[in-house]
Amino acid sequence: KTLTSPPPPPPNPSAAAGEARGEMALYLLFESASGYALFHAHGIDEIGQSVDAVRSTVLDLKRFSKAVKLAGFTPFLSAVDALNQCNAISEGIMTDELRNFLELNLPKVKEGKKAKFTVGVMEPKVGSHITEATGIPCQSNDYVQELLRAVRLHFDQFIEQLKPSDLEKAQLGLGHSYSRAKVKFNVNRVDNMVIQAIFLLDTLDKDVNSFSMRVREWYGWHFPELVKIVNDNYLYAKLAKFVVNKSDLSEKDIPALADLIGDEDKAKEIVEAAKASMGNNYVHNYFCFSVVGW
Repeated sequence: KTLTSPPPPPPNPSAAAGEARGEMALYLLFESASGYALFHAHGIDEIGQSVDAVRSTVLDLKRFSKAVKLAGFTPFLSAVDALNQCNAISEGIMTDELRNFLELNLPKVKEGKKAKFTVGVMEPKVGSHITEATGIPCQSNDYVQELLRAVRLHFDQFIEQLKPSDLEKAQLGLGHSYSRAKVKFNVNRVDNMVIQAIFLLDTLDKDVNSFSMRVREWYGWHFPELVKIVNDNYLYAKLAKFVVNKSDLSEKDIPALADLIGDEDKAKEIVEAAKASMGNNYVHNYFCFSVVGW
């Protein structure tokens, strides 16, 4: 759908009075999914000059529209053009289209004279580039950002030919295109998954070693001789879960121990060590055997 720029609004008496007093006029640059828009904040006194004042009036369109008027609008030529403009803004770059739009709609500044206006922008990097390239003074602060948030909320009310459904479609399409472009731009996305998998394996290895050390330490209070017979962490945990109380071990448990560790001689050694163990009496450690079971 083709959108045309609306005619400039009639001059506002309060704005003219402000300029006569030497006050700086404030313009707001808004980058929408449909195009660039420039607003003249001519009635700041209507909503106040603080962030809290703007927040309190942001939902009142009637009051906000008395303070902010549309000064110019230029639609993007196509979805590709919208994506290019969006990418440039995100990188803090002023495009030729944006420069032409500002120079066409902002008041002319005589050579050798200072501008009697400033342009409020959402992105500080974009404002810096505009000032460096054109000399147009820009500002980006909490107050300006609150005004621009209010403009975003009521934007479809300022453009007569733009329906809310059209704006939503443009935002959705641009959002998808911008996201796809960012995903494609990340050439290391496959490497990232490999790096994350390796990091996860390292983390699991550290956790398993930490649990194994705790099992050795806690069960060692009851059966300290076991750690000298079996060094493998996995076998030690299986034995601790099987034996539990060393006082219950006897010769009849040797076949089961042999099947568990695969060595009959070590199984006999474990039974003999349990009979002469110097460890403390068995006290059930719930957390220790929870770790062993896990």
